[in-house]
Order: sequence, then C-alpha cells, then structure tokens
Amino acid sequence: MNETPLVQEHGLRAAGLPIRVLVVDDDPAMRQLLANYLGEHDVEVATAAGRQEMAARLRSAEPHLVILDLRLGQDDGLALLREIRARSELPVIITTGHRRDEIDRVIGLELGADDYLTKPFSPRELLARIRTVLRRQEAWRSAQRDGAAVYGFEGWQLSTRSRRLTNPAGEAVMLTKGEYALLVAFVSAPQRPLSREHLLQATRVHEDVFDRSIDVQILRLRRKLEADPSQPRIILTERGIGYVFALPVEVA
Repeated sequence: MNETPLVQEHGLRAAGLPIRVLVVDDDPAMRQLLANYLGEHDVEVATAAGRQEMAARLRSAEPHLVILDLRLGQDDGLALLREIRARSELPVIITTGHRRDEIDRVIGLELGADDYLTKPFSPRELLARIRTVLRRQEAWRSAQRDGAAVYGFEGWQLSTRSRRLTNPAGEAVMLTKGEYALLVAFVSAPQRPLSREHLLQATRVHEDVFDRSIDVQILRLRRKLEADPSQPRIILTERGIGYVFALPVEVA
C-alpha cells in the first residue's frame, strides 16, 4: 500500500513548505536511520546528540516536531523535555530503550510529551505517529481560531481560548497538557458516564501503557479539583464503564 506523502496530506504544510523534524538521540546509527527514512518521505530532518546541539538547532530554525530519546548518556531527556515545554508547545514524541522505563514514559507524558515509542520501533510507525501528532496540533489550532468557550462549574472556570483554569477564589491552577485535555473531555459531556476508550481518544493517548496513564491523570486531576481526592465528588468512578463528571456545567 502506498503511503500518502506527509507534505501533501497535512494542513500545516498546505503552503507546500517541508515539514521539519528534530531527532535528539545519542546513537549515531539511530539518527542516521531516521534521517534517511524520514527524508525519503518528504520530511526535513535535523539531528542532535544531546542538550547543547538540541538548543543550537532550536535556536537556528525551530522544527515542527521533536523526537526526543529519554536516555541520552550524560543528559537527562526528561530535563530536556521540561526545557522545551518551558518555552513552547512544540510537539514532542519521546522514545525509550526499554519497556521497564514505563515510569519515565508516564512522567514524560505528564510533562507534556505528545506520544511515545519504545525501541526498537519501525521508522514507518514513527512516521505514522508524526502524522497523527501534527494532525492533532492543526485541529487544535483550528479550533482556537474558530472560537473558544468558557466552562463554569461551582465557581471554577476553564477557558479553552487561554487554556486557563481558575478556582472559585479566582486563582490560576496549572494543568499539564494531558490534564487539560482530560478536563475538556469531561466538561464537554458533564453528568454523562464516559468510557475509558472515549477518554483515551479524547486525550490522544494510545495502547496498553497509556491505558494505565489515564488512571494516573484522573488521580492528578482529582488532586487539583477535589477538596478530598480520596472521596471525590466531582470526578466519579463508574464501575465497569469509566468515569463521570458529576457537576452541572455552564458554557459561555
């Protein structure tokens, strides 16, 4: 089956400009493999072996997406992810070398990574993940351009234009990308049981490891919304189904 060239199918590149990807990996063979494969599929690839090279590449020409290995020898991939997130919403796909690194993957997602792959992976699968992540970002930007809503519940307010959550005292409550997406899914369908599958799709997560990360993000969101997270009254568990946002929600 022929693969549709990314540059033709993706709205971000409707003007005909090449997609730029930065591969951050301390393995020269991996960098070369990905550069060769992605280059054959209309993706312009820059590479970096660690923090200094990554910073230089980001300064010279910011890519549309970063592929970031969490195991970089002397550099800490999670620290590099924090640095990226501190300055931009640049999409990031994290990679890890061992399945036992699940905790790091979950932390990476909570820090704002958009997807992950475990080595060894096929370059074709990576290309598919790049395509999916960039599609999502374009859809989100389109929604932002088309308008925004403010959701209110018991004094809380969530603005989708600013992606800002404020508590009843008017104080800002910081949300990770995953927590924000999860809360939007809930307030968009209040007082309706939502399956785990629905929440997985709404928060753009995948496969078995991500299935467990939904529970992690529910727990983290409860800690920010609930007076007593051990006895939640806002986000309730629906046994055998999933979760329900129990409060009525007003939309402005």
